[in-house]
Amino acid sequence: MIHSLFLINSSGDIFLEKHWKSVVSRSVCDYFFEAQERATEAENVPPVISTPHHYLLSVYRHKIFFVAVIQTEVPPLFVIEFLHRVVDTFQDYFGVCSEPVIKDNVVVVYEVLEEMLDNGFPLATESNILKELIKPPTILRTVVNTITGSTNVGDQLPTGQLSVVPWRRTGVKYTNNEAYFDVIEEIDAIIDKSGSTITAEIQGVIDACVKLTGFFPYTFIHDDVSFHPCVRFKRWESERILSFIPPDGNFRLLSYHVSAQNLVAIPVYVKHNISFRDSSSLGRFEITVGPKQTMGKTIEGVIVTSQMPKGVLNMSLTPSQGTHTFDPVTKMLSWDVGKINPQKLPSLKGTMSLQAGASKPDENPTINLQFKIQQLAISGLKVNRLDMYGEKYKPFKGIKYMTKAGKFQVRT
Repeated sequence: MIHSLFLINSSGDIFLEKHWKSVVSRSVCDYFFEAQERATEAENVPPVISTPHHYLLSVYRHKIFFVAVIQTEVPPLFVIEFLHRVVDTFQDYFGVCSEPVIKDNVVVVYEVLEEMLDNGFPLATESNILKELIKPPTILRTVVNTITGSTNVGDQLPTGQLSVVPWRRTGVKYTNNEAYFDVIEEIDAIIDKSGSTITAEIQGVIDACVKLTGFFPYTFIHDDVSFHPCVRFKRWESERILSFIPPDGNFRLLSYHVSAQNLVAIPVYVKHNISFRDSSSLGRFEITVGPKQTMGKTIEGVIVTSQMPKGVLNMSLTPSQGTHTFDPVTKMLSWDVGKINPQKLPSLKGTMSLQAGASKPDENPTINLQFKIQQLAISGLKVNRLDMYGEKYKPFKGIKYMTKAGKFQVRT
């Protein structure tokens, strides 16, 4: 299945490679580099690239391309999901997934990759199992390994590896038993100049942190859903109830996608007046941001960015709140708004200095928004109840909701 894995930074340098079957020459990545040059942004590189003898499947995360080399046809999403699992595992092991961190822990990286694939096929992809096989690096463990010449490889086979629920260790015990669930939704939207929604969709996940003693099933009542292997799919199909034996620690319980536009509430609006005049060296710029359908929740962490036309030399703007910057070289305007107060809406107003004699820009700039709303799932999803069976104690259970902007664009 997967023959090789190449890690490529944003500069186009291969800084790590791993081969499970025969060694594949680095020259196969030339096809990837050609696609990278044609793409305007890193995210626009095609995830599947066909070459005369191989297929290249890639994901781009944390400014790193993870490129898998395949020789025979396989379901692309299967490989892409595995690559995402590799990134998540590195993040779980090292705290962050970046080029310097991977280079600093290159021995552990190779050990983990060796366990995750067996002869090119996925073997151990659960973080709990991997951490029993390969101990996460610590300063003390690194010093001991340097002195004694030992490795991070565990002495025993993980207890859950041969069980029917390999994602959970046996004999887990905690003094404080607790389970936390985070419902996180990311909204992607394009709004036209009149304020109408052109397209809108929600990508949601439920992340969990479960630290409970014992071995038991857990249930809570809850378009397009993808589950962790611990979920009993038959019960979901018949009763729409999520029943599962949770892994120990952090894991992603499910991810979902809401694409029906009428089900996606737009939580923020932008009023804008951006105008350029013919035969004039000045233009007008005004934008106001306000809340909409937020159930009374506060919109915070608001950042407005806009790529201005090349003819704009400078901007003289006054924000009613927050701070703004304009880079005359890249023509990028950025306004850090912060929280939105519905009683006093934030605005940014002023003039633009245009190149003398230049023609009026063909189109107005687009406005991109970043924001987050705590304790709100914009899709309306709610966890009604959490029940635990098989243990006598009552654990502490908490649920947190958050909505944030993905690719949120307003056309002017």
